[in-house]
Amino acid sequence: MRYVKPFEEFIKDKIIKKVTADKERARSLILESERKLNSLNENVEKIGVKDANANDYAEYCYDILMFLIRARLYFEGYTSRGLGAHEAEVSFARHMGFNEKEVLFLDQLRYFRNGILYYGKRLDKEYAEKVLEFTFKNYVKLRTGNI
Repeated sequence: MRYVKPFEEFIKDKIIKKVTADKERARSLILESERKLNSLNENVEKIGVKDANANDYAEYCYDILMFLIRARLYFEGYTSRGLGAHEAEVSFARHMGFNEKEVLFLDQLRYFRNGILYYGKRLDKEYAEKVLEFTFKNYVKLRTGNI
């Protein structure tokens, strides 16, 4: 596993910028994460987890988790842009109560999701099950707060 820089370094590098809090945008992302989570649950119950849908579930999980992290960023008055923005958002998970092992897993998911989109990466059922477990376990942690 690789190292994820501290969030403050992304601020210093101007990938993360302080802006006026955008609570409506944050709420919109939360609602979208809830919609995607419900859809994911329905698919897992009806179809199950297979090698054939592992990529789909990993992408759904990534979106759900990142929507909630971005929501907190917007709520606290931050925005991310440019090369390294997704890694910066992953780094912010530390400020949301994630331990280093969880941050590294989230970063691995970010890396694999990028591989799916741009390089034809294929994930398997076993990894998808780990991602689903991680998502369901951490959804509540990400969902709590003042948003």
